[in-house]
Amino acid sequence: MELLIKQVENEYELDHCLFVRKAVFVNEQGVPLDEEYDEWDNASTTIPHIIVYDGETPVATSRLRVVEGVAKLERICVLQEYRKYGVGKMLVDHMEQLAREQGLTQAKLHGQTQAAAFYERLGYVQSSDVFLESDIPHVLFTKSLS
Repeated sequence: MELLIKQVENEYELDHCLFVRKAVFVNEQGVPLDEEYDEWDNASTTIPHIIVYDGETPVATSRLRVVEGVAKLERICVLQEYRKYGVGKMLVDHMEQLAREQGLTQAKLHGQTQAAAFYERLGYVQSSDVFLESDIPHVLFTKSLS
């Protein structure tokens, strides 16, 4: 395995992000396609999209927005066959570093409840009751980045 993590630089790489998200969220988890993509999913946005490649194969993605002065980690997903290799942790660590470089001291994310143990291992604290996004139970997780 030859993993490379990088910030998306063009439409081609963004298409790879959308491919991974469709595989995980739409095909695997049943999220409607029109709910998965939004206004932040185009090459002209200034928010960073992150892609992980195994060689030339896209295997994971995420994006980072700043919402009310807090780093919001979004659309974190890893293809099923790569979930046992630490790729999710690599994504989260990378986004946290990007946030720190922007001077941000807090991070948050809407994590699926089935992934709660993963986020807790990375230092995130559940900060809300369960709520639904696309009919999937989620909770708000927060973490200090300082």
